[in-house]
Amino acid sequence: MKIVTVIGARPQFIKAAVVSQELRKKHTEVLVHTGQHFDYNMSGQFFEELDIPEPDYNLGISGGSHAAMTGKMMMGVEEVLLKEKPDWLLLYGDTNSTLAAALAAAKLYIPICHVEAGARTHCMTNPEEINRVCTDHVSALLLASTQSGMKEMEIEGLADRACLVGDPMYDAFIRYSRKKTLEEIEFKTLEGSTVKVPAEYYYLTCHREENTKDDKDLTEIFTAMERLDAPTVYPVHPRNKLRAMRLRKEQGFQNLILTEPVGYLESICLVNHAKKIVTDSGGLQREAFFAGKKCVTILDFVCWPETMVGNRNTLAAPKADDIQEKLAEEQTIEEGYQPFGDGHAGEKIVQKLEEF
Repeated sequence: MKIVTVIGARPQFIKAAVVSQELRKKHTEVLVHTGQHFDYNMSGQFFEELDIPEPDYNLGISGGSHAAMTGKMMMGVEEVLLKEKPDWLLLYGDTNSTLAAALAAAKLYIPICHVEAGARTHCMTNPEEINRVCTDHVSALLLASTQSGMKEMEIEGLADRACLVGDPMYDAFIRYSRKKTLEEIEFKTLEGSTVKVPAEYYYLTCHREENTKDDKDLTEIFTAMERLDAPTVYPVHPRNKLRAMRLRKEQGFQNLILTEPVGYLESICLVNHAKKIVTDSGGLQREAFFAGKKCVTILDFVCWPETMVGNRNTLAAPKADDIQEKLAEEQTIEEGYQPFGDGHAGEKIVQKLEEF
């Protein structure tokens, strides 16, 4: 089989690292990078450290409105599909790259396999929710990471196309989790200096527009982290860099280490050794769960209901007191509870493509 895989953002690079390795044992894969995440820290470093094959096509499309980005990506992906004439289009997750490629392939009658299908937040003001719903409904093969995804697709009348394979991010976590040690990590701060990882620390990731678009919410989040009993390591998304630096200076925060974005190996090492996690990332919620770390998610909707057990992952508003209160809740870990599969999702994804 010839499969065109379209990726564009960090979580998709991680999943592709697992699946492409299995796919290329028997089949031909054409890898397309839309350019949605484009600089070295957000893209190139992931390809290097995860041994992801060099993309066959790089569309170089990033920035602009959702409509502008999606439209340009559709045009770029369509050109590739017309040239390559694949048997399948393989997609991951819920980015603009995912939606653009799905629409382009659907109009060319190329079957689509969507990995991480059925994930729902039931929040239609969340752009990713629109992307994932639309992608599922034009896909021929829907591969769910969890049982909740299967249930959502049954409700939407998609059960006849759906299969449960597990989460390739769990595969990646198992495979790469011990590749780097804390002693090997050296941060580059936003000021340009280098620092080592503190002996104890909290790990913060915060990139969503609703949490970073103005001073108010980000100040509340920073205030919560400032009050904790150990420093907070915060790798800052490029679009949030100036605001984060300014707020730390204006408010006199001393307990925040603002760094350039870190690679995947560094990030999962930081997850594994952190005291606790605060995030607004759907991927990092799962990685905290895999690592057995208490997580507070600064969102008003649930991304992964499987993690919301035993106080292992709790939602908080972007309010300092609420974040502190949720962090203080102790988690309970049920032995043997692993709803994200057995670490062999990559193999099962390829198997389902072959069986279709």
